[in-house]
This record gives sequence, structure tokens and C-alpha cells, in this order.
Amino acid sequence: MAPVVEPWAGLPTLVDADWAAKAAAATGIPSRAMLAYGGAAIYSANQNPGCNLGWNTLAGIGEMESHHGTIDGSSIGADGLVTPPILGIALDGATTNAIPDSDQGTIDGDAEWDRAVGPLQFIPDSWRNWGADGSGDGEVDPQNFDDAVLATANYLCHAGGDLSVADNWRTAIAAYNDAAPYAVGVSEYAIRYSNDVTSG
Repeated sequence: MAPVVEPWAGLPTLVDADWAAKAAAATGIPSRAMLAYGGAAIYSANQNPGCNLGWNTLAGIGEMESHHGTIDGSSIGADGLVTPPILGIALDGATTNAIPDSDQGTIDGDAEWDRAVGPLQFIPDSWRNWGADGSGDGEVDPQNFDDAVLATANYLCHAGGDLSVADNWRTAIAAYNDAAPYAVGVSEYAIRYSNDVTSG
């Protein structure tokens, strides 16, 4: 199970607001998403310093999964909630692995097949294991960007260990999504975002 986060003010409060604004402008990432990515990296550095998780890896995944919570017209509110909610296709085996319903539709709204949910696209079983309160509101919601990003950070660190080691980084990304083009995409975005911020 994911570590329990005690009541707190949430990921955005961990980040220097000026840095986040400048990084958002340099990368084109929504500023609210940047606060979550930066906050999760700082949180991870404090809680799991051996992981060495960069904000840019989280941003690479966020781009691949939902264009940072903006896919299909969604957006991130000040409280971190993504509206309208983001739901993946039914995992019915037609073009994906078949994953029969595991949550009676309580997480993904589908009582026949599982669907990936939220801006970081967790399937219900993974969300039950890794869901976290990244917003500080006392709830664990896959449609809350802060919660989803913190859950992703916890999962990557668990799966890969020290992510400054290239093979470990690849292992962590493959645990999240094992399609080879996915890892390439995350890597390309992560490098681009880091370079944008460094040069911006």
C-alpha cells in the first residue's frame, strides 16, 4: 500500500511559486500542473531521498497520459480537481489487454470493464494500492491532479529504486507502461522540459 500522507497543505505549497511560473512559461505546461510536478519531486526527495525522482519525469508521464490534465477539453482547478473527469476507454480486449471490472464501477464508472482514470491514468486496482492525498484535502481522488501525481511518484520510486540510474529509470517507466514507444516519449519530453527550464 502507498504510504499514508498525514493532513498537510498539499504539493503546491512545497514549490517556489516564481520558479513554477517561469518553468510553466518556458515549457508550456499549465502552471497548476507544474506546481504538482515540482511539489511531488520535493516531497519524494524528503520522504525517499534515494529515489532521485525529477519533476521532469513526472511531467513527461503527465504529457503522455493526458497532456497535463488538458486532454479532451479538461482543465485543472485551483484545488487540483480535473474537470471534466478523465476516463480511458473500456479495457475490453478489443485494442487493449482485457481487464474485467475490479471495482464494481466505483472508481471508473464502468461495472463491466476497468478503465484507466484521471490525468495520470491509473487503473482501479493500481489506484487502490497507490492512491495518495497530494492536495491536502483529506481525500484520495484519481481525478485530483495533486493526488494522481503523488501516487505516480510513489509508484515510480517503488518500482525503480534509484531513478538516477538509467536502467532503474527504464524499469520504473516500464512498470507504469511497458510499451517501448511510451518510454521513448516520456524520455523525450522529460529531456525537453528540463532543457527548456535550464535555458529559459
